[in-house]
This record gives sequence, C-alpha cells and structure tokens, in this order.
Amino acid sequence: QVQLVESGGGLAQPGGSLRLSCVTSGFTFSDYFMSWARQVPGKELEWVSGVYGDGDTAYLDSVKGRFTISRDNAKNTLYLEINNLKSEDTAMYHCAKARAARIRCDRSVCWDLWGHGTQVTVSS
Repeated sequence: QVQLVESGGGLAQPGGSLRLSCVTSGFTFSDYFMSWARQVPGKELEWVSGVYGDGDTAYLDSVKGRFTISRDNAKNTLYLEINNLKSEDTAMYHCAKARAARIRCDRSVCWDLWGHGTQVTVSS
C-alpha cells in the first residue's frame, strides 16, 4: 500500500525548532523527488522544499536558511527541520510524492500522493 505518514508537528515558540518526519511505504522511495508543502485554512497548498533521490535540495526563497530538507533512503523517510520558527510558519505540513520518477515536482499538479499532514503552530 502506497502511503505517506507525517509526524513531528506541534506547538512551538517563536525562535524554536521542530523536525518533521514523513515515513513512506509502497514505492521505491529513492527514485522520487519528494517535497514538503504547507497549507493554512483558506489558502492554497504552498510548496516549501523538495529533495531529489541523490540528496540535491530545493527551497522556496522565503524559507531558505531556516528550513532544511533531508531524506534517509534506507529508512524510506523524509525530514524537514525548521529553525527560528516564525508565526507565519503556522500551517498544516504535508509531504508529497512526485508522479514521475527522478523529475523535480514543486507544484501540486505533478504530485500523485500526499499525506494527511502534521500541524505546526507557532505561538508564544
């Protein structure tokens, strides 16, 4: 069964850090560009970061320097570390799988699977 399951969200203070995880199953994880995207109520899903199977990364300009995406192909797991949390980081964070292998996919139109998400709330 193809599945993505996120965890690691929660309530954090401004300036703090969180590490999100996405455990995957049912496909050859290392073949696919994997992404993190976030959504707040009333707004569209926003891509924030992605990583190729070989570890090359890409980021939304506004999160560069604070977000770090990584993957462990042996564990079929994707990670997102968020540092210096800001209130505007509050959102539901989803991991997403590209439809085609080895192709960068930073828009929802080319994702064929995403998880239910993990909520990140930044508040003092």
